[in-house]
Amino acid sequence: MASKRVVAELRPAANAFWTRALRPGNAQRLQYTTRTIAGQAAGPRKLETRQLLQLVRYASSEAAGEKPARTGLYELHSKYGAKFVPFGGYEMPVQYSDLSIIDSHNWTREKASLFDVGHMVQHHFSGSGAEAFLESITPSSLSTLPVNHSTLSVLLHPETGGIVDDTVIARLPDRFYVVTNAGCREKDKTYLSEQLESWKKQHPDQTVEWNVLDGQGLVALQGPLAADILSRVLADESTVTLKSLYFGQCTPATIKGTHVEVLVSRAGYTGEDGFEISIPSSATEAVTQFLLDNAKDELRFAGLGARDTLRLEAGMCLYGHDLDDTTTPVEAALSWIIGKDRRAKGGFHGDSVILQQLKKKSEGGGVSRRRIGLIVEGSPAREGAEIVSESGEKIGNITSGCPSPTLKKNISMGYIKDGLHKAGTEVQVVVRGKKRKAVVTKMPFVPSRYFKQQPTTAKA
Repeated sequence: MASKRVVAELRPAANAFWTRALRPGNAQRLQYTTRTIAGQAAGPRKLETRQLLQLVRYASSEAAGEKPARTGLYELHSKYGAKFVPFGGYEMPVQYSDLSIIDSHNWTREKASLFDVGHMVQHHFSGSGAEAFLESITPSSLSTLPVNHSTLSVLLHPETGGIVDDTVIARLPDRFYVVTNAGCREKDKTYLSEQLESWKKQHPDQTVEWNVLDGQGLVALQGPLAADILSRVLADESTVTLKSLYFGQCTPATIKGTHVEVLVSRAGYTGEDGFEISIPSSATEAVTQFLLDNAKDELRFAGLGARDTLRLEAGMCLYGHDLDDTTTPVEAALSWIIGKDRRAKGGFHGDSVILQQLKKKSEGGGVSRRRIGLIVEGSPAREGAEIVSESGEKIGNITSGCPSPTLKKNISMGYIKDGLHKAGTEVQVVVRGKKRKAVVTKMPFVPSRYFKQQPTTAKA
């Protein structure tokens, strides 16, 4: 159980953001599969210099001399022995003293880990025109998105259909909750400001209010034990709701013994079952400590190092590397985020380019490159490595790569010439001047374990 001190810290914290009216009904019994835990992880190992440099490269370029910001959990990270690196304009933990990056990765797959993602940018869009505005800059079918459901989406450039940033959009009863990347903070701010100003001029009769939730905490609880751990810190009525919360759904919840409300989204970046929890700034540290105290043998902090290897095994993109302003959703193998009604009617930025790419080649459609996964023999192929044919012709490039702790193989993500993107295609990757054999592989590399609602079968 958590200490009385932690509960005392939580009790006075207030949340002005979420309303209790969000709770869905029809609670259903939670079902999960269990897997054998291989025992305690090995002792801590030092982070290799090359690994650290590999992780630091993911940091957004900071202005010279500009001091990185800190999330509301900085002091707590320090208490748990975090090693910090600059990332997305923040000082973020890359690993902790109790576990190496590989051990932390494996701990997440076997038990549960807690990631601080408070550097991400959380937004609210509300008003009569919020839905239409967001549909103008994304290809998502937000008009058919149910309340308390979310969708992965992308912000698009007006003419080219290039990806400004990837994002998650959730429909709440009276607003949209949007999360964007920390490394794109300033770019997204400029983009959204310009697009909103332009949209308002064209639709003066519709209102859109845009609020950035500065200081709002955000943690990701990931792993097969995540649901059980979260249920221990929620009030009884919230625990009942949690049992019927499926992947891609969200709900407000109350922390046990307090009046603190958080927004719980069943989602994550690791491929495991898990949750992202948005917490008011006044209670972020106390709620996080409460979680850790209630699962001392099952839950550990995890940093950017494990987050990167986990997300790559899960086939997840990292903006600025696997996605950028020159890449369209079709090239990025994200066509599935384009709603059926959007395909029929368009009406979003870059629709003329994107809808044409969705057509068959015989109709003048298609793309010249596609995002793929690779299993690479020998040394790992990292960002910048060239993909070549048997004759040595360049046919693509690697955008992310690492040794997979789960598969014990070298995995990579990249872009390859259209027509060579089918699983099983054999290619070569140039690693430090040497050609390595590689095979195009379906993603995710490691099967996802999301807690999804099973489709109902029609009765005869």
